[in-house]
Amino acid sequence: MDIHEYQAKELLSKFGVSISQGGLAYSPEQAVYRAKEIGGDKWVVKAQIHSGARGKAGGIKFCTSEEEVLAAATELLGKTLVTHQTGPQGKVIYRLYIEEATDIQRELYVGLVLDRVKQRIAIISSTEGGMEIEEVADKKPEAIMRTEIEPTVGLTDFQAREIAFNLGLEPKMISQAVQTLKGAYRSFRELDATMVEINPLVVTGDGHIRALDAKMAFDTNALFRRPQIAELRDKSQEDPRETAASDYGLSYVGLDGDIGCMINGAGLAMASLDMLKHKGGNPANFLDIGGGASPERVARAFELVLADEGVKAFLVNIFAGINRCDWIAEGVVQAYKQVDVKVPLICRLSGTNEELGQKIIAESGLPIITANTLAEAAEKAVEARNKAVGA
Repeated sequence: MDIHEYQAKELLSKFGVSISQGGLAYSPEQAVYRAKEIGGDKWVVKAQIHSGARGKAGGIKFCTSEEEVLAAATELLGKTLVTHQTGPQGKVIYRLYIEEATDIQRELYVGLVLDRVKQRIAIISSTEGGMEIEEVADKKPEAIMRTEIEPTVGLTDFQAREIAFNLGLEPKMISQAVQTLKGAYRSFRELDATMVEINPLVVTGDGHIRALDAKMAFDTNALFRRPQIAELRDKSQEDPRETAASDYGLSYVGLDGDIGCMINGAGLAMASLDMLKHKGGNPANFLDIGGGASPERVARAFELVLADEGVKAFLVNIFAGINRCDWIAEGVVQAYKQVDVKVPLICRLSGTNEELGQKIIAESGLPIITANTLAEAAEKAVEARNKAVGA
């Protein structure tokens, strides 16, 4: 789960990370009020969407008067901001963060990620702050430093100092850097985060270290024990299909293709997506219906997949272990009758009660295309998709 910049900053500040003074606004008038609260004569109006590269897309405005704040807020609120991370559909701006302008002397990069192979947290740091870390890795890989944290010990002071010195910070700033790094690390550990990124981490003109922008992502499976994090979720920034799937307890990820998929088991789902690609198709989604697929759950999955108007064919691939093929078949028949299915449906059932499930499909009288193997199902799905597109 992702959160907004202002939310990430609020969380990090509780762990000792220094941030600039700012406030949230939902209207142009409220933005001006926040600027007055902050004081001074220079502010930054920031669009709050779940995406990076907001500045390049025009989502961050520097203002030197309250009139400019009002104009910037009026322009941004309700606007669809398109960045290379949002895709061409963009994201709508519903809230703004008004922040005091910062005298920036240097920009640095600090990110904490989970290394799943080595099963430990890694701190990625760079002197090239303000840029996307992928771009730095491509153009200037020598500027990236990696520090792995031993789980049983945690981030030690000497490691934090070593990172600070490698970033070229002056000796008088080392203690601030150590506090910032250890605070970011503790927030990662204590809040079940999967990513903490401070970009840029700036050195101000008066010698302070401050998080000028921040992103945090969290392990969705751990939200049950982090209610204070779960309540930060902003569904308006999520794919509505993924949001609906989450509410139903389904695992769904939207993709760019046009062959909808309903499969049980993450491994089989990945294999099915690979087979579709191998046969010349392009999957529209990843949907793992899970182990307890009742007819009602199948109907909900149908609704999710077919809500995507780009879907031209629908593949159902079930290997029943905990599930039973007759349950799935009943769910498919029931869903077909309830949901307005306007695309070819390809169904492959295998495993427990396989014969009974296939009999239910065959006797339903519905125009469901059946298959016996994964390769056959993928091939028929691609053929059906090509016919639909051609028609």
